[in-house]
Amino acid sequence: MSDWSALHQLLEKVQPYSTAGGKVWIKVLFIFRILLLGTAIESAWSDEQFKFRCNTQQPGCENVCYDHAFPISHVRLWVLQVIFVSVPTLLYLAHVYYVVRQNNELNKQEEEVEVAHFNGTSVERHLQTNAGEQIKCGSEEHSKVKMKGRLLLTYMASIFFKTVFEVAFLLIQWYIYGFTLSALYICEQSPCPHRVDCFLSRPTEKTIFILFMFVVSVVSFVLNIIELFYVLFKALKNHMRNEEDEVYCDPDELPCPSHVSSSTVLTTISSSDQVDLVELSSVYI
Repeated sequence: MSDWSALHQLLEKVQPYSTAGGKVWIKVLFIFRILLLGTAIESAWSDEQFKFRCNTQQPGCENVCYDHAFPISHVRLWVLQVIFVSVPTLLYLAHVYYVVRQNNELNKQEEEVEVAHFNGTSVERHLQTNAGEQIKCGSEEHSKVKMKGRLLLTYMASIFFKTVFEVAFLLIQWYIYGFTLSALYICEQSPCPHRVDCFLSRPTEKTIFILFMFVVSVVSFVLNIIELFYVLFKALKNHMRNEEDEVYCDPDELPCPSHVSSSTVLTTISSSDQVDLVELSSVYI
């Protein structure tokens, strides 16, 4: 339970593709949840069942009372919470890798088509050089992947499900235990012959950790809400900006500079060179 290195490495890869709020959320997850679970909290709950004592010698009564008092350990519940809130982020990371791979394949196909279209050796060498530089830059600056379209929807869905899981686990913990532990637990379960008093070990220390994990869950929930509204605001802002660009760019007039491809420029240059050669030949004749 204390080995979180694999999950740590996976979630660290999401940071270049996240917003500032997502990066803060990952730091909170590692420092205040995973690190604390692997060190202090796990050791504090190590004697949870061993030092659970009831004032009876009836065989099986103590085990039944412990099972009724703790249907699931706090530590295991928090481990499940960490796993569930991390799964949407990992699914978003898988989608990012898929989009990056698709973009690389499309870039390679476009470069091959351009090289096949132009037969000049100088142009072919120039395109091959640019292709190598683009692939190199893509491998070094892979963090500059813009969130738009389906990738943006996946990111928003991951934030939404993280928020839902945070609320769900808080409600589950509140329903099973509450957010405090009492030193005395009264048990009346069978096979106990009568009302039995059971005593928990270190209830005050465990209550402090329970309240701390509750505060961390609330902070993570607030960060998810803020990030969700921020991403929605950025998406609406980019949508409005794209509509303004389409209004100012008239398709019946000159094409926009951003839509002019290299093949069009090279074709224009080659045609102009042919016209100049014809004019020069006519002059000398």
